[in-house]
Amino acid sequence: ELGFASVETFIASGNVFFQVPETDTTALETSIETHLKQALGYEVATFLRTPAELATVSAACPFTPSDADSLYVTFLKAPADEALQQRLAALKTQTDVFVFTNRELYRLVHGKLTASDIPDATLNRVLKGQVGTARNITTVRKLAEKYNKP
Repeated sequence: ELGFASVETFIASGNVFFQVPETDTTALETSIETHLKQALGYEVATFLRTPAELATVSAACPFTPSDADSLYVTFLKAPADEALQQRLAALKTQTDVFVFTNRELYRLVHGKLTASDIPDATLNRVLKGQVGTARNITTVRKLAEKYNKP
């Protein structure tokens, strides 16, 4: 309905890929969010990344998890400021470790996500309104591989 080309979803991940001539991602996010609110009747936060940015997010992962670890990337609207980075660093436990890079938050949980010492409510409180959407690193890597082709 917005006139995007080559619109495609990727598994049941909540990710949608499309082509547009527009390069202003902030304007695109706003346009998509406005359209979704009108169509659905509620707000849907939108986080755009180009295929090249997605490849960078995948490659920049600061962790090398074992098979027993869970690793997630939370995509944010804007880079985390120093105060937010410090609040999250203070949450570090033997189970949970957080690292920011640009507009992404990497979260390593030793074991399954359900083994985390940090409930989602605590994490959301620390993020203080910084809206984000999390994806398993495996999904991020598959997306980067599929869509970052020359």
